[in-house]
Amino acid sequence: MKNYLNFEKEIKELDEELEKLKDPYNQSGISEVDTKKISKTQEEINDRLQSVYSNLDPWQTTMVARHEDRPKSKFFIDNLFDDFISLSGDRYYGEDKSVIAGFAKFHNQSVLVIGQEKGEDLDSRIERNFGMMRPEGYRKTIRLMELADRFGIPIISFIDTPGAYPGVGAEERGQAEAIARSIECCMKLKVPTIAIIIGEGGSGGAIALASSNKVLMLENAIYSVISPEGCATILWRDPKKMLDAAKAMKLSAKDLLQLNIIDEIIEEPVGGAHRDKAFILKNVSKVLTSSLNTFHSMSADEIYNDRKNKFIKIGRSKGFVTNTDELSNLNVSKDQIYRILKDKITLYSLLGFLILISLLIIL
Repeated sequence: MKNYLNFEKEIKELDEELEKLKDPYNQSGISEVDTKKISKTQEEINDRLQSVYSNLDPWQTTMVARHEDRPKSKFFIDNLFDDFISLSGDRYYGEDKSVIAGFAKFHNQSVLVIGQEKGEDLDSRIERNFGMMRPEGYRKTIRLMELADRFGIPIISFIDTPGAYPGVGAEERGQAEAIARSIECCMKLKVPTIAIIIGEGGSGGAIALASSNKVLMLENAIYSVISPEGCATILWRDPKKMLDAAKAMKLSAKDLLQLNIIDEIIEEPVGGAHRDKAFILKNVSKVLTSSLNTFHSMSADEIYNDRKNKFIKIGRSKGFVTNTDELSNLNVSKDQIYRILKDKITLYSLLGFLILISLLIIL
């Protein structure tokens, strides 16, 4: 049974009409299949999908990213990789089933695969904690990433989580520390790291594994510091203002590519990844191959510096650094300090002048 979003009402009606046309055993008994009408209805569905999905607003994009039929991490792991060996446990506390991790082969190349998994049905979603990782999950991935780094094995992560689990037990076991250590581990690795945001990329729960050389994103996925509902609740105390929040946060793939937060958008079939899973598998495989190939000729230090410089440059296009292509550290030169102080002196002078004018007016 297909699941439809609230803005897909017309598409649902056309799909139901198409299913009836394909069934020769209808209410009036056995009849001939009208192939011309089937083709015409299919064209109408395609046109409607193209019209709707080419004009999605940020909240509708969020709904598509959360679609329950959308391909999950386990689907990509099962269909893109060979000889996958799942590894469990953080060697401190226990196993976290919201993240799948292990070594596998991708086109005969050894890789470490990490996937945040939401689950396919109610039982598996409860078991997987809806993709919300606990501290032991992050510590497990840290253990495996360090192991991969030791043996020079590239790391591929599939990101799909509303955020890290905010429960009392998780906080007691050091949730914030585990996320911080995961980000630190990702940044210091000397092997290529590729993160693919396939659904939701929520808050620190996502960036803990997405601090990578390449951050790729499916066309209808989202990547944000908080959920639109959470943002609306904090700013307006009204979760119903999620559309305003979604627009303000710039969480869509197009917006994030313009801001240089992500590196590439992976095209989805019209109507979302859940409508043609073979299509999205082919595209993800193609982009993964291309991304891995870019690091073949790079040394370990070059891979490390490439990642570091990528994150240093984010948001600094209009700052004091004139040449962002050759960033190697966060140190500020004497000339830059002089410019900063000079600008502050100018600002303080202006403020002092305004205060003086205000006093003269009052007196």
